[in-house]
Amino acid sequence: MTSLLTFIGGLIAFSVLRVLAGCLYTVRPDQRAVVTSFGAAHCLPRSEPDTNLSSDEQDRYDYPQLEVIGPGGPYFKMPWQEVHKVSVATQAVDLTWDPTKKQTTIEAVTKDNLTTGVNGQIRYRISENNLYPYLFGVESPLEHVMGYFVSVLRERMANFVDPKGQSLLSGQDLDGEEGGETSTAVELSEGVSINDLRKNLPLLNQYMEEQCRSTTGRYGIELDAALITEIDPPSEVDRALSAINSTRNQVAADISTARADSEQQITMSARAVEIATNNAQAEVAPLRELANTLVSIKGEGGPECLDAYLRNLKVPLFRRAARIVHSDSKQTVRGGTA
Repeated sequence: MTSLLTFIGGLIAFSVLRVLAGCLYTVRPDQRAVVTSFGAAHCLPRSEPDTNLSSDEQDRYDYPQLEVIGPGGPYFKMPWQEVHKVSVATQAVDLTWDPTKKQTTIEAVTKDNLTTGVNGQIRYRISENNLYPYLFGVESPLEHVMGYFVSVLRERMANFVDPKGQSLLSGQDLDGEEGGETSTAVELSEGVSINDLRKNLPLLNQYMEEQCRSTTGRYGIELDAALITEIDPPSEVDRALSAINSTRNQVAADISTARADSEQQITMSARAVEIATNNAQAEVAPLRELANTLVSIKGEGGPECLDAYLRNLKVPLFRRAARIVHSDSKQTVRGGTA
């Protein structure tokens, strides 16, 4: 009888300790926890709606805010309570990730109706302030986010046009400035959608980040960065694009060379005109100075002083002259001489 009681007492003590041990839990620094009682979580009123959602989406995704348990512990919970731990650290996932199928690239159609492959990654983290949609909104929130991201990416690639390259191809002046930078003839090589996408990958990534900000309110996942790194068409299309790019680059190089030659000729002509103008001014300057001197002498001393100055000025000339021709100013008239 004593052995039976001891066994029962030990069993009860073991059960109690096992239950108590299961009621204790800790939360790592990179984790947040939500406790549910019989499947229901303690909700808090949301102070203000998510501004990244439209008015219609705010009504559809009006999720409450949960009471979140921060890092630390040990914490105690009742046996009928369940702890949901979520990592809030930044994570990365490939664009090709899909739990329903295996794929090595994401196919998308460009504006030129060319099928191309897209690869890259997205960095994300679970929003601490939106744990309700992540835990209880949908069954697989990351899968929904990836589907939403890929659909927005395909729609953007199907309509993407490089604003700078399009303005050049539409007939604007090549010397015009756009965005604070001077356009060059080399940019005439743009206009093919795949080339535009490859050149503007940072712009495409920025667009994707802006469009996917609503995923925080939708699924509780906050997109940290979009890293689209590869846009590769099929090999035969790539060869055709290489040929097109080579031709356009050659045309752009010829235009640049012709423009440089014309600018050089214009510069040389301007220099020649400037040199001729300086030479003419150098020849005219002594005459103007002499005229000013004569006007000054006549103004201060009168005509007699000017005649004396001219007579004295002629003396050195007479010394240097080998022959002097004198003409008599007297003319014969009727009745005598004048």
